[in-house]
Amino acid sequence: MCGIVGISSESNVAGEIYDSLLMLQHRGQDAAGMVVCDSTGHLNSRKSMGYVRDVFQQIHMEKLTGNYGIGHVRYPTAGGVGKEFSQPMYVNSPYGISLAHNGNLTNSKTLAKELFQTELRRLNTDSDSEVLLNIFAHELGKHRQINPSAEHIFKAVTETHKRCDGAYAVIALITGLGILAFRDTNGIRPLSLGIRKGRYRDEYMVASEDASFIPQGFIKERDIEPGEAVFIDKDGKLFSEQCANIFQKRPCIFEYVYFARPDSTIDEISVYKSRMRMGSKLAKNIKRSYPSHDIDVVIPIPDSSTTAALQLAVDIKIPYREGFVKNRYIGRTFIMPNQEERKKSVRRKLNILDLEFRGKNVLLVDDSIVRGTTSKKIIEMAKEAGAKKVYFASAAPAIKYQNLYGIDMPATSELIASNRTNQEVTEEIGADWLIYQTLEDLIETVQAGNPGIKEFETSIFTGEYITPLADNYLKELEASRKDEVKSQREKDGFRNNLPIG
Repeated sequence: MCGIVGISSESNVAGEIYDSLLMLQHRGQDAAGMVVCDSTGHLNSRKSMGYVRDVFQQIHMEKLTGNYGIGHVRYPTAGGVGKEFSQPMYVNSPYGISLAHNGNLTNSKTLAKELFQTELRRLNTDSDSEVLLNIFAHELGKHRQINPSAEHIFKAVTETHKRCDGAYAVIALITGLGILAFRDTNGIRPLSLGIRKGRYRDEYMVASEDASFIPQGFIKERDIEPGEAVFIDKDGKLFSEQCANIFQKRPCIFEYVYFARPDSTIDEISVYKSRMRMGSKLAKNIKRSYPSHDIDVVIPIPDSSTTAALQLAVDIKIPYREGFVKNRYIGRTFIMPNQEERKKSVRRKLNILDLEFRGKNVLLVDDSIVRGTTSKKIIEMAKEAGAKKVYFASAAPAIKYQNLYGIDMPATSELIASNRTNQEVTEEIGADWLIYQTLEDLIETVQAGNPGIKEFETSIFTGEYITPLADNYLKELEASRKDEVKSQREKDGFRNNLPIG
């Protein structure tokens, strides 16, 4: 999962892109980058590994001058670890195109071979984002126009849709021309358009989440539709066109469960309200399954589960308490690059308030259970703090399959629920009982915000993938996502980047 942003303004945009990336930091902690273009067509860029606040120092910001630009925060889903995988990525032909991508292509290896064998484009990395960039660049270059129009650009997006499978929300800067944004034909990853009145013209912002709009003074115009492309030229004129023949809105449901900020609205669905409804559904399930429960207190595992936990507590009429104090300077454990780091981070990340646990039967609420590492450790902490019984509720169904569309799920074999029954998961994490959200209830909680969406991307729960898959893709992905492989890739990336200051 990554966060992307693009801004076209009358004045310098670097400061606003920086602030926007801070608001999208939850979507990626591995690397950050930005490129801006000035009125002369000169690019200024900066990217490196690390948090936004560390990548962009004052000395860098002073050099990032330009009135339109794009930014990216990365968490690795495809490709290796290292500075060369930071985005935006750049290709000089045609025009000079910089691209920021959120998602994952499922046919990137096939496309990479085509790019070299038939289009004579050699790639520098094994990143699917670089593949996507070169596919689009090749298609745009076919028109051989010194000054391509929006029509030429949209035709290139159409051909890109035809060639690329998987998930992609994209913002690209075409040097001297403007900013392009487009979304895959299923709309799996989010992308929103905002507008602000400038002194002489409208100013625009495109971002993964609309929560980043208001702090910069933008008002949400709308979500970019699946298959649609939006082009904002260097003078601030906006063009849009549907570039796919077949398209359907099928957003990733896990955005609403975990990834997105609660103050975001994705495809007209409030993330906050969705999580409230998740809490209500869990409450009904608990009443039905455990009508004579002895829960004394409901405690969320911060932060993604707090909204659901609060509503659950209200509905079952049990006190809600915050039993964990979160260290805000520790990143999200789910997107940490290796298992050892995740294990170490749980106790560093959460301090426990013993008085909320001692002598009580506690219901812990989390957004989901992935490997079970965090859940098991937190239950241990609760019992060490004196809890008599620890029950566990997950706002999401059991995660049984790897994700192909931009979420770096573990290998299927490393998912705690992949080959265990609910009772076996309960015993493995040490809970007295465990209750999962049903998939039907989860879909209903999200769909209630926008009944016009008939289908969601739910493959991590069902194993049913909505895009074509290359031969052996699942098998190869399974091998590459094992923790020992990731750890080695992390070490290799560190060694390869030792000289970086």
